[in-house]
Amino acid sequence: MSDDLDPITPEAGLSYYLDARRYDVRPTTLQSHRARLQSFIDWLDSQGIHNMNDVDLRTVHAYQVYKREDNGENEPCNAVTMQGQISTLRRFLDHLSDIDAVPESLSERIRLPKIEPGEDVDEEFLDSGRAKAILEYMNRFEYATPHHVAILLFWRTSARRGDLHALDLKDFDKDENALSFVHRPETETRLKNGYKGERDVSIQPDVARVIEDYIRANRHSVQDDHGRFPLFTTTLGRASLGTIQQWAYRWTRPCVIGEGCPHDRDPSTCENTDISQASGCPSSMGPHAIRKGSITAFRDAGTPREVVSERGDVSEEVLEKHYDKANARDRMRRRREFIPEEI
Repeated sequence: MSDDLDPITPEAGLSYYLDARRYDVRPTTLQSHRARLQSFIDWLDSQGIHNMNDVDLRTVHAYQVYKREDNGENEPCNAVTMQGQISTLRRFLDHLSDIDAVPESLSERIRLPKIEPGEDVDEEFLDSGRAKAILEYMNRFEYATPHHVAILLFWRTSARRGDLHALDLKDFDKDENALSFVHRPETETRLKNGYKGERDVSIQPDVARVIEDYIRANRHSVQDDHGRFPLFTTTLGRASLGTIQQWAYRWTRPCVIGEGCPHDRDPSTCENTDISQASGCPSSMGPHAIRKGSITAFRDAGTPREVVSERGDVSEEVLEKHYDKANARDRMRRRREFIPEEI
């Protein structure tokens, strides 16, 4: 430990960092940083390190080994997850150097894990066949329930869960068959890309009809804590982000719509048949996977990339890399209609 450093506990250092960054990043980003760094703080405690002055490059390397090979009760980190963990740790240590808690050069000397091309692309997505089967089942047996509307909008608008969470009753225009996604941070509903993510999205008449029937028959007549009238509700108010995510996990399990279990499990004994454990089913998918499947389906149907980009609030570059899951042959077929017979 250098005599030039000022002692500070890891917990106090984390509090300082989170407070310093409170207005620099979105709340969801800050929450992610808190979770990543808490893992590091807990590990330091397990190693008997109670002063950030004692953290050096060897300490950081030992933590990387722990995350890569053990990671406590969690699954060991892959390269992509590790890069995110260490990137946040570097920012943390850089801020602590401002108050002389760690050497100024420490964060600069930490190297991020190298990611091979393609490693940062998540391949999980809901294919159109499964999406249609889920929606057909829900149209028969769960018609116009809040989870039916949510899955329908995930699929037909390529929305994020935050988009659905932010919707108010007034954002549904039944005359124009449209939804307005609006960033309202002052009343705690944010879009991922802030005001830049605001957009109006057209919906088909059959989708609008389901929303109308939901509002008339199954929407709870409640306000949220800010006096707004949310579209997606529970008895307590606006449906939370977690609730909306749980709807996605729940209805992407094959057994829920009467399909056989692809994992040879007995539904009568499988713990993932419990709604609260739905995310543990290997076949269940969250909103992000449904969004990726939706974007791919739109592209396969011939929707121009720029239209899908604006509709889904995603840049064309990011769309191509992370969201469009078509294979090389499918992409060739899409291009075929634009190729003239003679030039």
